[in-house]
Amino acid sequence: MKPNMGNIDRIIRVLLAAVFAYLYFSGTVTGVLGLVLVILGAVFVLTSLVSFCPLYALVGLNTCPTKKQ
Repeated sequence: MKPNMGNIDRIIRVLLAAVFAYLYFSGTVTGVLGLVLVILGAVFVLTSLVSFCPLYALVGLNTCPTKKQ
């Protein structure tokens, strides 16, 4: 898997995952919507850790900066 996520994209995903976790564990969002947010947050953290998003690859998006040689 070639990285296709830049640092800013990764930071935004981790921050969103933290917000989703806070909303769920504080009891602000409950039920099915809460579980969906927790699962989505887990996916965000996982994709941020590996710097690869399968959805980006599917649509041909790449936010990773080009490396100078």
